[in-house]
Amino acid sequence: MQIRTFELKDQEAVIALWQRCELTRPWNDPALDIERKCREDPTLFLVGTNQQQLVIASAMVGFDGHRGWLYYLAVDPEEQRRGVGRALIECAEQRLIERGCPKLMLMVRRGQPALENYYRALGFEENEVVTMGKRLIRDD
Repeated sequence: MQIRTFELKDQEAVIALWQRCELTRPWNDPALDIERKCREDPTLFLVGTNQQQLVIASAMVGFDGHRGWLYYLAVDPEEQRRGVGRALIECAEQRLIERGCPKLMLMVRRGQPALENYYRALGFEENEVVTMGKRLIRDD
């Protein structure tokens, strides 16, 4: 797998990947999420491609100067359990370390114990925090 920065030509393939991985939600327009990320810091939006240059993985990474965040980590179901996700996370971690980021955070929706175990195996720990959110702009 090759890991590179997202390019606009990848948008359709990335959204299709997110849909196959069941990451999209009706209240989040994935095209708008991509547009917002590309305006903010496109160098932290990663895609993984196979030998045919098809998008098989993605990771949208954020850094606010205090913490790094991992969003939209997706690996094509046919490519899972081959180290693709691990490689993408390691690339994200390296890019964050280069920026001086001390800690990487992510959120997992409840009811996904296999996914929680996957992240634990990669060194992530559950934090004693409550994550709260407030919608500022509606996508619908």
